[in-house]
Amino acid sequence: MTTPLPKKAVRGSQSGVPIMALFDLLGRKWNMRIMWELRDEVLSFRALQQSCDDMSPSVLNTRLKQLSIAQLLISTANGYELTQQGISLMSTLDPLRKWATEWDEHINTTKS
Repeated sequence: MTTPLPKKAVRGSQSGVPIMALFDLLGRKWNMRIMWELRDEVLSFRALQQSCDDMSPSVLNTRLKQLSIAQLLISTANGYELTQQGISLMSTLDPLRKWATEWDEHINTTKS
């Protein structure tokens, strides 16, 4: 499985537009969860696996490789942590998380 990167064809787009590569990368199962778990702390492989509902080691390893190739996280002596790009991405997503919460509240208050 290849890592979605800007300027390369990705699922849903042959143009290589960076936002489509990002959506493809983040839309892959577990990638957002891994980023979420690393947003505030460095975690070892085992701790990250446990915090992600004990996902299989092979899947976690594949996802960590993808996110590393995309330069969103790195492996250090202390474990895995977000890069500055990864931290920036998580901060950029904060308004979208707020919007999603408001959307959820709107949907649940307007149901018939």
